[in-house]
Amino acid sequence: MSEKDRRQRAVADLIRQQQLTSQEEVADRLVALGFPVTQATVSRDLEQLGAVKVRRGGQLRYALPEEQRETHAPRLASIFQDWVRTIEPAGNLVVIKTPPGSAHLVGVALDNAGLAEIVGTICGDDTIFVACRSSSDAEILAGKMKSSSLDLQ
Repeated sequence: MSEKDRRQRAVADLIRQQQLTSQEEVADRLVALGFPVTQATVSRDLEQLGAVKVRRGGQLRYALPEEQRETHAPRLASIFQDWVRTIEPAGNLVVIKTPPGSAHLVGVALDNAGLAEIVGTICGDDTIFVACRSSSDAEILAGKMKSSSLDLQ
C-alpha cells in the first residue's frame, strides 16, 4: 500500500471517528499519527475521498460519502433550507446557487438521494448544474426543490 493510500485511509478513519471541523484539525491529527502533511495535501485528500462538511448537532463537520447515503427527504430538505439560495430550471437543467464553497455539499446530497429525475450533477464553488432526463423533469424537480417536498421514492 502506498503512502498516499495509507494517509487517505487514516483521513477516512479520522473523519468516521472524530468530529473534525477544519483542514487544520485533520492535518494536526495526521501529523500526530506520523504523516507529515501540508494544507494542500489535506485539501487534495479530502477532495479525493469526497469528504464534505455537513451540519450535525448544530456544528459543521467533515463527513464521507457513505455517511451521506443515509440521506432521506427531511435531511435533504434541511440541506436545501440551510445551503440553497436560488433554484432555476433551464431547459433540461436545474441551476442551483449556494453560498461560496457550499455547492459540493448540496451536490453530494443530491447525488446520494437517488431522485429519478436526476441524471447527474456538476458542482462548482457556488453553482450546481443538475442534469435531468427532460425539460419537464427539470420543471418538476425545480418545483419539488422550491417547495422542499423532495420525495426520494
